[in-house]
Amino acid sequence: MDEAQPLIVTIDGPGASGKSSVARLLARALRVPYVSSGLLYRGVAYQVLRHGVDPDDEEAIVRLLERRPLRLEPDAEGNRVYAGDEDLTPHLHTDAVDAVVSAVARHPRVRAYVNARLREVPPPFVVEGRDMGTAVFPHAPYKFYLTASPEVRARRRARERSDDVAAIEKMLKMRDERDAKQSAPAEDALVLDTSELTLEEVVGALMRYLPKNVLPREA
Repeated sequence: MDEAQPLIVTIDGPGASGKSSVARLLARALRVPYVSSGLLYRGVAYQVLRHGVDPDDEEAIVRLLERRPLRLEPDAEGNRVYAGDEDLTPHLHTDAVDAVVSAVARHPRVRAYVNARLREVPPPFVVEGRDMGTAVFPHAPYKFYLTASPEVRARRRARERSDDVAAIEKMLKMRDERDAKQSAPAEDALVLDTSELTLEEVVGALMRYLPKNVLPREA
C-alpha cells in the first residue's frame, strides 16, 4: 500500500453473512475504528416507522432526513446512530426495522445520503455493508466479500434473536433478491464463503491477506 494512501478496508456481503462481527474483530486487530453502513440504513428505516412515513415514498423520506438528520459515531467496538441528541441505536435491530430497511435502502437519494455520511468518517477504518467496495469506497486498497448459504445465515440470525429459522431463511432469500444489484462483490474483492468457518477463522483469513505494513507493530 502507498504510504500516502489512507487505510480503508471494505467488507461486503448479504445479510447474516458475518460482516458485522468480522469487521468489528478485524478493526480491533488493526487498532482502527469499525464503521457500520447498515446501522445508518436501519436508522433511516426506524425513523420511517416512527414518524409514519411510507417506505416507498422517497421524497417523504428525504424530507424526514432533512428534519431529523442522522449521525454515525463509530469506534472499534461498535457504532451508534443519533438523530440530533437522541440515540436511536437500541431500537435498530428489530423485526419491524428488518421488514422495511431494504425498501428504504433502494431509493437512490437515500443511498446518496447514507454514502455522504460514511464518506465524512476520517480513515483509517474497516467498513462493512453491501456496496462499500463498489459504490462508496471504490478506491479502497483492501476489499473483501463474505458470503454463506441461506441456511447457515438463517441459523446465525436465529441465534441472535431466537426467531424461527425457516421464517428467517425465507426473509433473507427475499432480501437477497431485492438487494442483488447493490450487493454484488467488487471485481477486485477477495470473496470468502464463511459457511464452514468460525468467526476467528474468517478474521484470520483476512489478516493473512493483508500485507504486513498495514498490521499493527507489536509493542
